[in-house]
Amino acid sequence: MLKGKDILVVVPARGGSKGVKLKNIRTVNGVPLVAIVGCVVKELPYVDRAVVSTDHPEIAAIARESGLEVPFMRPKHLSGDTVADGPVLHHALVHCEKADSKKYDVVVMLQPTSPFRKADQVTEAVLRLIEGGYDAVWTVSETDSKAHPLKQLVIQKDVLDFYDQAGANIIARQELTPVYHKNGVAYVMTRECILNTKNIKGARTSFVVIDEFMVNIDTELDFKLAEFLLQQGDEPERT
Repeated sequence: MLKGKDILVVVPARGGSKGVKLKNIRTVNGVPLVAIVGCVVKELPYVDRAVVSTDHPEIAAIARESGLEVPFMRPKHLSGDTVADGPVLHHALVHCEKADSKKYDVVVMLQPTSPFRKADQVTEAVLRLIEGGYDAVWTVSETDSKAHPLKQLVIQKDVLDFYDQAGANIIARQELTPVYHKNGVAYVMTRECILNTKNIKGARTSFVVIDEFMVNIDTELDFKLAEFLLQQGDEPERT
């Protein structure tokens, strides 16, 4: 419990990743991604329950070894490539509330694919939600100006053009309004946001900007980048 609010952590970790097979139990620094989340959760004493939503028995076993609970297996209709996070969190929240005979005020989604997250970053997002009265809070990182929407191009048949025609007027990067992207460190939602909308973005969604470079793993190259950063002296949270 934090600030009088009961906190449920949900770790989504399905087994059917297309980009990297069984991505959620691939290792970084010798530790499976889902187990790294378990290490971070141990540093969040206010969490009332932390569960993994998975459809894969090996992921479930490794999650349990790291101290996370797997009180249910995710149903097939919530395990496909195109299933959004909201329905997965809704399923987990409803199951846990029924099993525990209680209501959880706050749902925190911790994806295994952000192995460099720190416990204090998660806590900052949770506190921002509670103290600010928001429906949701996401952690974000500023996007490099080279990837700014106004600098992106599209190809239509044999013609190259700007994704947004306003990009034709941009000369220097200083003219660009900063944009941000999700870094996967933490998504925090109220109970009502998940139950009523089945969406991780509420009507009033705030943010926590993380200045440190974060790796959000989706490809083999991302794994190589994570290992490279480790060689430079950075290390995922673990106990």
